[in-house]
Amino acid sequence: MPSTPTVVGPFVKATASGQQDACVEVAPLSDGGRAVRDSKNQHGPRLHFGPAQWTAFTDSVKGRAHQG
Repeated sequence: MPSTPTVVGPFVKATASGQQDACVEVAPLSDGGRAVRDSKNQHGPRLHFGPAQWTAFTDSVKGRAHQG
């Protein structure tokens, strides 16, 4: 059974969110992926993305941002 990656860095939110509390936060995982959580529920569930999944997601977001 594969082990669950652990959070190895702090959760951070985008600087564009300012002082708002209704945000998502992202932290690095031991396998190179990322964990995502709701900033309003810091002890609640987290989504874990493997390195390839995270890269595909961020590449997609970057591509859409350039489309205007």
